[in-house]
Amino acid sequence: MFKLTEREKEIFELMTKGMNNTEIGHKLGISRHTAKAHVCAIIKKLHSCSRSEATFWAGKYNLF
Repeated sequence: MFKLTEREKEIFELMTKGMNNTEIGHKLGISRHTAKAHVCAIIKKLHSCSRSEATFWAGKYNLF
């Protein structure tokens, strides 16, 4: 898998379940701004253009 941190992997999995930044923040006990920062890092590391493209790759490669 791409070089994601454990926290990014956790957030990426929640993204693939359709959760938004606020929901991810509540689930993990972090702010929505922190969740957004992680989401942006994930998108960048996956060389994706958007959140939906990143989740598409997760589905295509059966990452979760």
